[in-house]
Amino acid sequence: MDLTALTIKELSEKLRKKETSSVEATKAYLKRIEQVEGKVHAFVTVTPDEALAMAEAADKRLAAGQGALLTGIPIALKDIFCTKGVRTTCSSKMLEGFVPPYDATVARKLKEAGAVILGKNNMDEFAMGSSTENSAFHKTLNPCAVGTAPGGTSRGSAAAVAALACAASRGPATGGA
Repeated sequence: MDLTALTIKELSEKLRKKETSSVEATKAYLKRIEQVEGKVHAFVTVTPDEALAMAEAADKRLAAGQGALLTGIPIALKDIFCTKGVRTTCSSKMLEGFVPPYDATVARKLKEAGAVILGKNNMDEFAMGSSTENSAFHKTLNPCAVGTAPGGTSRGSAAAVAALACAASRGPATGGA
């Protein structure tokens, strides 16, 4: 069974029925990231150790009969959102070494829900643009249709989902896109 091909609802049901674990799903997504990232460039930062720790915590919550729809679901965040202890660059060299001491509200709420954050998705620098050609790190490519754009300022988020490198990604339209 390819866990990366399941919808969030399908994966959530399998987690609740103990047909798989969040650790297994997270490992499947991390493996998928390894397979596609060299071609897609959807991520600026991947956090395997943090993701596996979050997955273990999610499995404990689920074993105790707790959790919500997103508990144990491997997701990614656009690199515009601060994540405590994890590099947040806004795809800019200026912030390349910035590690925030706090979580943005969306990151905090996803963590509270028990979601597993796999890493941070590429974007146009400071979300100003529409192609990731303005990312300080690399241009994100469409995994489904070479030569076409997989999205606007949230191109990394769109490409990561399309490449099955995460179950979902929070990548809001910003910078007027």
